[in-house]
Amino acid sequence: MSIKITGTGSYIPKMVEKNEDFYQHDFLNIDGSSINHSNEIIVDKFKAITGIAERRYADNQLTSSDLGFLAAQKAIEDAGIDAEEIDYIICAHNFGDVKANTIQSDVLPCLASRVKHRLRIKNPKCVAYDILFGCPGWIEGVIQAKAFIQSGMAKRCLVIGSETLSRVVDKHDRDSMIYSDGAGATIIEETDEEGGILAHETASFTYDEAYYLFFGKSNNQDLCKDTRYIKMHGRKIYEFALTNVPLAMKTCLDNSGIHIDDVKKILIHQANEKMDEAIIKRFYKLYQKEEPKDIMPMSIHTLGNSSVATVPTLFDLIRNNQLGNHSINKGDVIIFASVGAGMHINAIVYKY
Repeated sequence: MSIKITGTGSYIPKMVEKNEDFYQHDFLNIDGSSINHSNEIIVDKFKAITGIAERRYADNQLTSSDLGFLAAQKAIEDAGIDAEEIDYIICAHNFGDVKANTIQSDVLPCLASRVKHRLRIKNPKCVAYDILFGCPGWIEGVIQAKAFIQSGMAKRCLVIGSETLSRVVDKHDRDSMIYSDGAGATIIEETDEEGGILAHETASFTYDEAYYLFFGKSNNQDLCKDTRYIKMHGRKIYEFALTNVPLAMKTCLDNSGIHIDDVKKILIHQANEKMDEAIIKRFYKLYQKEEPKDIMPMSIHTLGNSSVATVPTLFDLIRNNQLGNHSINKGDVIIFASVGAGMHINAIVYKY
């Protein structure tokens, strides 16, 4: 028996927000003071670090559960399954459904229940629940799906990562340019084929690191006094990720029994181009090797950071030959890896 991803789907919003669209923003420092640079310089520096040139925002009439439903439809169709035979729907997100131009998050009912409702699944034994695990939420959902299937509790699971981060950002914070919207979905099931999930690794660092990402006040207290937004300690996250993510990836790979030279692609959470490049470099350095060319596909340049959606969307794009020259062939070994709020880290070694 192997446990494999048999179908993928993603929803990439049509609304494109380019870097130039931020030239008119009133960016401020954390204390509300003015930044002594023009917005053009601020945006240019931002792109040099993150690699982001544009990002996608959801249409006003769509919420996160809507995006998740649209991605799930595609994954179900791709897998060629009957949705009534899904045993679990696991929906990873961070902020629930936030309607456009509002400040309230809605998680009643949970987003997985909303997706199941939209899919018109009648089977009450299809269990739907959400997972709040920061950006690594989709990977952790896949790990949980594997556990359900391996234990005999399920044969087939739908795992979704969906987010509308554009609705929880402080427009007076430069970090707001990082975030975007999107959704990715996968069908996980037991098959007779070789490969699938070979190993996985998860860790939660909370002693000192729990609040590296948090909800905090706006940089403009005159206009946004009573609303809180997603905030982060960027330098601390960068240093944390560079120290811990490569080690988690190495532990996972070593447990899989796969040699480093046999890894074809590494699909890492699209958080920051420079950070991801540094993580991959350190990972290969643990094996006294240089990272191979084209080992790490990137979507962040045009899609931004959509949190839980980045990795499944990246995987779906590659499977459908929609990401440059990147491709995945049967038998290829892939590493999925992520880091995010919690602070959580996880990884999967997967044979396609």
